Amino acid sequence: MIKVAIIARSTLFTVPGGDTVQAVQTAMHLAEMEVWADIKLSSEAIDYSLYDLLHFFNIIRPADILYHSRQARKPYVVSTILVDYSEYDKHHRKGLGALFSYLPGNSIEYIKTMARWLLGRDHLSSRSYIWKGQRRSIMEILQKAQMILPNSTSEYLRVFKAYPVSVKYNVVPNGIDAQLFKYDAGAERDNNLIICVARIEGIKNQLNLIRALNNTRFKLLLIGNNSPNQQAYYNECKTIAAANIRFIDHLPQPQLVAYYQKAKVHVLPSWFETTGLSSLEAGVMGCNLVITDKGDTREYFEDDAFYCDPADPAGILAAIEQASSAPRNPRLRERILKKYTWVQAANCTLAAYQSIIATA
Repeated sequence: MIKVAIIARSTLFTVPGGDTVQAVQTAMHLAEMEVWADIKLSSEAIDYSLYDLLHFFNIIRPADILYHSRQARKPYVVSTILVDYSEYDKHHRKGLGALFSYLPGNSIEYIKTMARWLLGRDHLSSRSYIWKGQRRSIMEILQKAQMILPNSTSEYLRVFKAYPVSVKYNVVPNGIDAQLFKYDAGAERDNNLIICVARIEGIKNQLNLIRALNNTRFKLLLIGNNSPNQQAYYNECKTIAAANIRFIDHLPQPQLVAYYQKAKVHVLPSWFETTGLSSLEAGVMGCNLVITDKGDTREYFEDDAFYCDPADPAGILAAIEQASSAPRNPRLRERILKKYTWVQAANCTLAAYQSIIATA
C-alpha cells in the first residue's frame, strides 16, 4: 500500500475553495484504490516517517512546500494549481492594492504572503522564504520535485513559461462527483435564473457580473462566502446590487444540486480560472455555461460554453442572454462524465505515484 501525505494550505477548511474540494476528493478516491492518503495542513506537525511520499497543493504558496520537503527528505509531487492573479492585481485592485500595478506578479505574491503572515491571517512555514522570495522558492521546488500534476496541458505550459525548469509532469484533471451530481432531464428550469457559485472575491469578478445583470429580467444568485481578506470588495458588491440580485452563504456540495438543477445558466466571469470547479458541476447538471476567456478554460470546455471578457459587463450580459436562450448542450455533459470526474483524477494521481515509487 502506498502511503501519502497530502499537504495543503493552513486555511484549507476555514476558507474553503476549489483546492479544498480537489484535496478532499483526491484523498477519498485514492482511499478506494487502497492508497493511504492523509490530508495535512501546512501548519501541522507531521510524522513524515509514516509516508512514502508527499503531495503538495498550490505552487504559489511555496513557503509551505519548502519547509515540509526539507524536513521530510521524502520524494514529492506538486499539484501546481497555478492561478495567475496578476491581471486583477495590477489593473483592478483599489486603495493600497493599487500599488500592485507597478510590480511583477512574483513580487505581488511575495507581498501578499508576507502580509498574511504579519497580520496573523496565515502560517509561514519556512523562514527561508523571506530572503529567497517567491520566484527563487518556486524554482527550487520545481528543481527538486519528482513530478508536477497540473490540471491541464495549458497549465503545464504556463508553469514552464513562468519557471523554466525541466520537471516531469502528469496532467491530473479537475472533476465532479458523478454520484452526487445526478442530472434530472425532466426537471423544470427557470430560463431567467442565473447562478454563480464561487467565493466572493476580486478575482472571481462578481462586481462586473452584478453590473451586467442589475435591473435586468434575470435573477442572479451569488452563492459563496466572501474572502476574509476582501471584506471591502464584498461590501461594494452588496452596495451596488439591485433587487434582482441575491447573496447566499457558502453551501455544501449536496445542497448545490438543487440550484444547479433549477438554473438555466451558471456564470463564472473570473479574471482567471485554471478550470472553475463549479462550471464543471453546473455543466454536468445541465446548465449552460458562461465562463471567462482567461486561463485554461478552453481546454476543458472547448466550444461548449459561452465565453466572456471579464472586463466588459455588456459582453458578460450578451453571453448570458445567448446562454439563457440556447438549448441544453448534452455534448458538454457527456464529455465531463467521460473525462472530468474525481475517479479519473484519482486514477491519474495514482499512476503518478506508482511511477515515482517504481523508480525510487
